[in-house]
Amino acid sequence: MSAIPEFPIHEIAHCLRPMIEADLPRIHRIELASYEYPWTPGNFSDSLSAGYSMWVHEADGEVIGYYAMMAAAGEAHILNLTIAPSWRGHGLGRDLLEHCLARACDHRAESVFLEVRTSNVVAIALYHSNGFVDLAFRRAYYPSRDGREDALIMTRELTC
Repeated sequence: MSAIPEFPIHEIAHCLRPMIEADLPRIHRIELASYEYPWTPGNFSDSLSAGYSMWVHEADGEVIGYYAMMAAAGEAHILNLTIAPSWRGHGLGRDLLEHCLARACDHRAESVFLEVRTSNVVAIALYHSNGFVDLAFRRAYYPSRDGREDALIMTRELTC
């Protein structure tokens, strides 16, 4: 896993592009470094095959983040949004989320939903600061070391 270079992050060439199958090995390494119960390469491959909106964030040609979003019937559902651990804390997650919301608008979504672990306070704060509100809880939704962990369901209305 690469680390952020010594020079300022804004001087690094960044781009967002659609995810492709060739990205999956790097994405899997980021998943393994980010989550105790990560998505599998098959989860990503299936999502690509299903036509979900799947994008990667590259820095100097290396995948450092990604998201998966499903959109249909006026709604979007963010399934996964991740920045590699060594690249966190620089606003890249916020940038990726904003891109994701813009793509939801492209799909004519009127609202966006997501689930997040109740223990993931950093992600919850990001979503709150981007206009998401708490909707409900899904009890025992995620696997955890102690059995199961609740998910907070969040939503945001879009004004595209």
